[in-house]
Amino acid sequence: MKKTFKIIFAAFIVFAGMLASNQVMATDGYFSCGYGTQSKGMGGVGIAWYKNSLINGNPAGLVSLGKQYSISVGLFNPNREYTVTGNPSMMPGTFGLLPGTVKSDSKMFVIPSIGANWMLNDKSSFSIALFGNGGMNTDYPPTTFPDGSKMGTFGSNGDTGVNLMQMFLGVSYSRNIAKNHSLGITGLIAYQMFEAKGLGAFAPFSSAPDKLTDNGMDKATGFGFKLGYMGKLAKGLTLGASYQTMLYMSEFDDYAGLFAEQGDFNIPSTWTIGLAYEINEDWAVMADFKRINYTDVASVSNPMDPMAFATAPLGTDDGAGFGWEDINILKFGMEYSGIKDWTLRTGYSHAEQPIQSSEVLFNILAPGVIEDHVSFGFSKNIGDSGKAVHVAFCYALPASVKGYNPMDYEFDTNTGMPIGHNQTVKLEMNQLEIDIAFTF
Repeated sequence: MKKTFKIIFAAFIVFAGMLASNQVMATDGYFSCGYGTQSKGMGGVGIAWYKNSLINGNPAGLVSLGKQYSISVGLFNPNREYTVTGNPSMMPGTFGLLPGTVKSDSKMFVIPSIGANWMLNDKSSFSIALFGNGGMNTDYPPTTFPDGSKMGTFGSNGDTGVNLMQMFLGVSYSRNIAKNHSLGITGLIAYQMFEAKGLGAFAPFSSAPDKLTDNGMDKATGFGFKLGYMGKLAKGLTLGASYQTMLYMSEFDDYAGLFAEQGDFNIPSTWTIGLAYEINEDWAVMADFKRINYTDVASVSNPMDPMAFATAPLGTDDGAGFGWEDINILKFGMEYSGIKDWTLRTGYSHAEQPIQSSEVLFNILAPGVIEDHVSFGFSKNIGDSGKAVHVAFCYALPASVKGYNPMDYEFDTNTGMPIGHNQTVKLEMNQLEIDIAFTF
């Protein structure tokens, strides 16, 4: 036991370093479609399926999982681009963009996770897990936003984009409260890092231009918790539910002139409810309904209104954010274990669109427009050793949002007055993820 603990602890340190050095874009907005390889193989479903509980699943299911260790590595390939149609007006007071299609670099990332669950007795368990949420990441050329110092000049001194990375440590306690019914609680410690580059053009609209962009990587820590319930309603039918509080984070002081509320960037609350039905010993189907409350966080949900910059510049309580709305997500999955030592999985997930057409300009930096995922996966038991290898493939179908550039206008040649928007911006994204895990 002591040797195993040392191995797990060393793996935690290594994986923490890997998480801190990778930058990705998740896809239920900026949350991952699923956590843990088995769950990802079914489109992220499994709040009522104890087998999917170890990596940020339902803490109530851990007491049914038994002693288990898990190590996984995911290869993540997000493809993001934007297209600007229409020439900029180049008129004073406007913010036109260079026409054309621009793709974000940085397309391959490694995402690890690790977890361990121990039974305290036959009615309770203790678990610890380290995992990444991903975040928002873009890496565009310097021509993305116009240079505010000279009208008609495009470019900055370096690349343009943002990088948000989030890492979580979850410590869980799960207990049976009655036959076939359990509760669980997870204490969450969060660590996030953020950097913005090439946003100097927004300096006239910031409450603190020196804390707007190109200040290197800033760091924030915070905490929250998750509650879970799991119980059998009838033979083969299990109900699961969980609620995760908003995670209260320290502020990004170096970017207090960008994010609303002086650099505040809390992590929004979520809740999930779902059912799992074991049709027979070989087949199981399940469905989840998930809600992500992006409007908990002003820096994420405040809309961009160019007319309000004079009274609510970037960084103030009412300053512009990304304009993301709360979203509902439906997830469906199926598992088949009728082949000796093999388990096959497939799933589908559909999310509402968090980004509205009116918010495309700022979301060039964070084009989390994905709505649909399809996935499949499998597990292979290694004899009777209790060890298994798990693989998942998750593809996010191409999605897009198109809207007007709210800061550039078409002008009447006679009166010189604006008569309509001059440019459109289209955000596009798709991605592929391959995840491999080993449990023992």
